Amino acid sequence: MHRIGAFSKLGKTTVKTLRYYDELGLLTPARIDAATGYRYYRTEQLLRLNDIMALRQMGFSVEEVGRIVSAGSGGTDDLIETLTARRADLARAQDALNLQLSRLDTYLAERKEGLTMQYQATLKDLPACTVFSARRTLASYDELGECYVDVGRAVAAANPDLCCTQPEYCCAIYHDGEYRESDIDVEICQAVEGPGVAADGFEFRELPATRVASVLHRGPYSGPDGLSKAYAYLYGWIESNGLKPSDAPRESYLDGVWNCESDADWLTELQVPVS
Repeated sequence: MHRIGAFSKLGKTTVKTLRYYDELGLLTPARIDAATGYRYYRTEQLLRLNDIMALRQMGFSVEEVGRIVSAGSGGTDDLIETLTARRADLARAQDALNLQLSRLDTYLAERKEGLTMQYQATLKDLPACTVFSARRTLASYDELGECYVDVGRAVAAANPDLCCTQPEYCCAIYHDGEYRESDIDVEICQAVEGPGVAADGFEFRELPATRVASVLHRGPYSGPDGLSKAYAYLYGWIESNGLKPSDAPRESYLDGVWNCESDADWLTELQVPVS
């Protein structure tokens, strides 16, 4: 048998740790001298100590380690389930860390090249919300503003007491899957406090919660400084960070013609659902 000090050296751990494991019942000494209180361990107890240390290094708590080592090596369903769940947790943490590293590499590379970043993408979790929705085919993007006004008037006429959520969330969802100059399939949405009375030309529906890659664009919608540059940046960012678009892109209009004198001050958030 080995006294606790010698056993700690064999197991490459501390005496304090061995005493802690003893208190928890994880690793009880083979014998305790009644006269001196010295703890003695058998050499074969190194196998259990090694299991405990390995599981702790996998990130299991001492309580979880206790349950696992108590289950023995029989490969019970509970043991396999615990180990599988831990592996899934580690995989999710690794994915999150890889994403952070990728975003940092992109940011660092642009800074090293002395670039002034016009855009900075972020990931956001959008909550589910109730919206009034109207899907239209537009001849051009210039018709979008007028379309919003017409739909808003129709909704207000049918639902005079209906209130928008605060803060407001208004977006256009583009269902074409690619950029189009004409025959644009767009769905106009405005978040409201609850469903109302649908009428010809609009309906109420739930937008599900979704994770989006997002970027803010300051300026006009079209032209050389328009939204096309922001979309190119955002889709490039999505690809370089190992993500995939999972649904139709959205445009959320924060500032526009209704409150800005110049289109240079318009502020639009592009939102692309990702997985």
